[in-house]
Amino acid sequence: MSGAITCSAAELSALLGPNATAAANYICGQLGTVNNKFTDAAYAIDNTYLLFSAYLVFAMQLGFAMLCAGSVRAKNTMNIMLTNVLDAAAGGISYYLFGYAFAFGESSGGFIGIHNFGLKNYPTSTSDYSFFLYQWAFAIAAAGITSGSIAERTQFVAYLIYSSFLTGFVYPVVAHWFWSPDGWASPFLSENRLFGTGAIDFAGSGVVHMVGGIAGLWGALIEGPRIGRFEEGGRAIALRGHSASLVVLGTFLLWFGWYGFNPGSFTKILIPYESGSNYGQWSGIGRTAVTTTLSGCTAALTTLFGKRFLSGHWMVSDVCNGLLGGFAAITAGCSVVEPWAAIVCGFIASIVLIGCNKLAELLKYDDPLEAAQLHGGPGRHYGLFMGGGGKLLGAQLVQIVVIVGWVSATMGTLFFILKRLNLLRISANDEMRGMDIARHGGFAYIYHDNDDESIQFPGMSPGSPLPRRSDPPAL
Repeated sequence: MSGAITCSAAELSALLGPNATAAANYICGQLGTVNNKFTDAAYAIDNTYLLFSAYLVFAMQLGFAMLCAGSVRAKNTMNIMLTNVLDAAAGGISYYLFGYAFAFGESSGGFIGIHNFGLKNYPTSTSDYSFFLYQWAFAIAAAGITSGSIAERTQFVAYLIYSSFLTGFVYPVVAHWFWSPDGWASPFLSENRLFGTGAIDFAGSGVVHMVGGIAGLWGALIEGPRIGRFEEGGRAIALRGHSASLVVLGTFLLWFGWYGFNPGSFTKILIPYESGSNYGQWSGIGRTAVTTTLSGCTAALTTLFGKRFLSGHWMVSDVCNGLLGGFAAITAGCSVVEPWAAIVCGFIASIVLIGCNKLAELLKYDDPLEAAQLHGGPGRHYGLFMGGGGKLLGAQLVQIVVIVGWVSATMGTLFFILKRLNLLRISANDEMRGMDIARHGGFAYIYHDNDDESIQFPGMSPGSPLPRRSDPPAL
């Protein structure tokens, strides 16, 4: 509400009748105070909305944790839960020190921000602490995507290094390109925008999901598949997660959080009076929630029947991944597409996800959560048919190319260096025993080895009875 209410004593005098000049002067003199109250209220409402959205996005971390825990084998549950906690904790410090400045600090060439390190001179005239918190929640979401791709065989120190590097440098640079007012490909750039339009990525199909997916792709490629995932002849062996209940719980938590992820990206719920409306933009926010919902639902149903046709089974994990793929796909254009277009988007996202999974299997690529396929495949948006034309489509294609190139050059190099330093993958013996007992002092659950067919020991042939030992203490 930046428009001010004005009046003149002469106007009020005409309404109040004769001898009303003093009353008119008094009333007009109070309007400045009223305007300030309206401005303060609008600022408070907008920041409350943004903070609430930030809390929703942060709740997605719990969804990631539950989804990851249910998708891995029981012997690695404690490890993956710990890495999800550290994605948030390590990411919080690195984003505070460096990431936010790289993403939203002013820059001269549009490549990287160079101001506000450690939130120095903050808040500014255009940004407050609520905006920082919201953007931090986005940054750690990208790191959470990557952790799923390299689950069950990655050293703990590698998680700490990659998570800090991704949230403190790799992701913020991409965010600056497409979301900062002076980013070289940003649609908010006042002049010389890319192809005259800039790349539209409203809530992060490319900036968040593709960054996390491509980073996870390189991590999983450089590490190699888990032991037992592929036979010598090339046949794929399913290493099922241990809890469908946790997978479904995590999926619903992510669904809930996505209503902060997409509608919350408006960052404000009120619009100025001078825009010609007295209502605010909650109608657009509501439509964004609807398009997000429809895309996810369509992708879930398409995946359900598609995988039923291919495998002969109704798989809840496939439906959950399809749902999340539909959300990732609509995230870029959720604020501008019509509801019917969101259904088309979800359908295409499901087909892309199924195709990426088949390709990954053929190439012997192992991603326990299908994170790279889910976020790196459907997680993008084109603008040809919804009013953007060829120029916008070209800008979107440029976005894909530069994100893939940047993340590959940075995260691919980091994972390669970690591998050469023997800091990336755990030993084969520790992997077969399980990371919980090998690296974290105990299992997340009390259970017998015989209950987990994925546990193998050196010198044992597949199918041999496993030795039983006393239950380890629950930690």
